[in-house]
Amino acid sequence: MTTATATAPTPSTARSHAFRDAMTMLRRNLKRIQRYPAMTVQIVMLPVLMLLLFVYVFGGAIGGGIGLGAGDRDAYTNYVVPGVVLMAVVSGTITVAVSVCTDMTEGIINRFRTMAISRSSVLTGHVLANMVQVLFILALVTGVSYAIGFRPDATAVEWAAALGLLLFLAFSLSWLSAAMGLVAKTVESASNAPMPLVYLPFLGSAFVTTDSMPTGLRWFAEYQPFTPVNETLRGLLLGTEIGNDAWISLAWCTGIGLLGHLWARSAFRKGAER
Repeated sequence: MTTATATAPTPSTARSHAFRDAMTMLRRNLKRIQRYPAMTVQIVMLPVLMLLLFVYVFGGAIGGGIGLGAGDRDAYTNYVVPGVVLMAVVSGTITVAVSVCTDMTEGIINRFRTMAISRSSVLTGHVLANMVQVLFILALVTGVSYAIGFRPDATAVEWAAALGLLLFLAFSLSWLSAAMGLVAKTVESASNAPMPLVYLPFLGSAFVTTDSMPTGLRWFAEYQPFTPVNETLRGLLLGTEIGNDAWISLAWCTGIGLLGHLWARSAFRKGAER
């Protein structure tokens, strides 16, 4: 008579299960995005409206003020588009906080904790779904930018590098937004928590040069995370000087992503212990 013994899953099997569960959660969140497109439309409309406003209303005046030539709207269009694209990525991460908080308040995450699935897959599914949404937003904003006169001179490699940087930033901010959603008490507070990040590009080089700012504000603009990212995008797409901005951008994205991931894991674990 033989006795059956339980076999512990190998690391490769555990990784396979975690990947499968993450893909399941990804499909779930993508279906929810399809069912509730209003959030995506709102997120797309904000950068598009800002782009049209700054190009057609302020473009002629601001272009001359930052040395692009008075009334040279085309030159200012090229200048401002990288900043608007950056703003679109940042605003796109708000949905993670909202979707995670919705799952928390409705009890779905508590139900997931009782199921035989990888714990990490729940948040990973939210982050990956947001990455797909950000790609869609980037395509729309870039299309509108071309329609109003944006003319970059980037090569295919430079376009790929710019897209990679934007997706890295989106990935990092998505984890930070997920952590905010986990600690938020209501969906409304979850949607408001990441909003300062959306407006931070205004206090950088997205719409005007930092040289045109007062001393205190210029110091903040030069050392906040989105200015080096914006300057790197502008250099890749338009051929301006990048210098150390690329390495600084990667360092900021890595730091934000690490902070967001650790915070989200801690908040998720504390929620399970309550």
